[in-house]
Amino acid sequence: MAGDEKRRVLVTGVGGWLGVRVAARLKAHADVGSLIGVDLDDPPFTIKGMEFIRADIRSPLIARVLGATKVDTIVHTNISSSPSRFGGRSQMKENNVIGTMQLLAAAQRADHVKKVVVKSSTAVYGSGPAEPSLIAEDHAGRVTELSGYGKDCADAETSARDFGRRRPDVELVILRTQNVIGPRASTSMSRYLSLPVVPTALGYDPRLQLLHEDDAVRAMSEAAMGDARGIFNIAGEGVVYLGGAIRLLGKVELPLLAPTAQLTSDLLRRFDLVDFPRDQLRLVLFGRVVDTRRAAKVLGFTSEFSTRACLEDFRRNRAPDEAGRTSRHESWERELFDYLHRKSMSGSAV
Repeated sequence: MAGDEKRRVLVTGVGGWLGVRVAARLKAHADVGSLIGVDLDDPPFTIKGMEFIRADIRSPLIARVLGATKVDTIVHTNISSSPSRFGGRSQMKENNVIGTMQLLAAAQRADHVKKVVVKSSTAVYGSGPAEPSLIAEDHAGRVTELSGYGKDCADAETSARDFGRRRPDVELVILRTQNVIGPRASTSMSRYLSLPVVPTALGYDPRLQLLHEDDAVRAMSEAAMGDARGIFNIAGEGVVYLGGAIRLLGKVELPLLAPTAQLTSDLLRRFDLVDFPRDQLRLVLFGRVVDTRRAAKVLGFTSEFSTRACLEDFRRNRAPDEAGRTSRHESWERELFDYLHRKSMSGSAV
């Protein structure tokens, strides 16, 4: 983006760990003049100077939020792999796919929007025994069978690319992040590797490539403030085999026959021990390693933590997962209409 004016940035998903930390990093940036956070849940901590708007990105009302705030930059972090955060798989799909579609449809009509960053996942590549040892960004164009979270991300990317074709004036960035781990992030992978006894599939020892939570936050914020556009893999350097990762963390590995491993996954999810979607089980069978050279060359991003360093930091500094997070706010529409009315009365166009 050109010009010397300070940015007006909107971040979705500030009720989650990634969104709120991206927002905090952006608020500290010298070129950010105003910051708006959007979610149905309250942010986990207060960011001084951030205007929080309780809104559902699945609703057409999100267009009125963009109109009222006149943001020029949108950072969409609210694509999640955790069904429990939304009350089930169907609600998660609505948030990931319909929410992204509504947000980008609103952005398409907002002439003041000039930059959009969308968080996706390397799950769009799938996992299998015939996959390349190093997956580049153009590999997602092949025919593949996806389901669950991976399919959500692929559908969200389709909406993003459609948006990019309709608004070529907008700098569009899609970041495909590897599985995130870190001391404070609560993710499927972090909870899986936090189990005292880690179930694995007998006869399989896949390569793991991870992304540290700090690098995930930095990649999102740097993409928002930079001038690159396109699709980028974001991951830590190097790989660690799953068995080696479990030993490095001082955990006990429990190899199970593959059908038993699937049943165990269902039981762990049912008892709220690990929110690990069934469609992602192939990851702990076959692994997935991506090529990050394009991100380094075009985006100017390289991870500070290697995969091994991610695990070491996780082992040394892991904090307990948050408990008692705020539930969904069903009366958010009234709160949003009050906000829009106040903005209208103060002279902002809605």
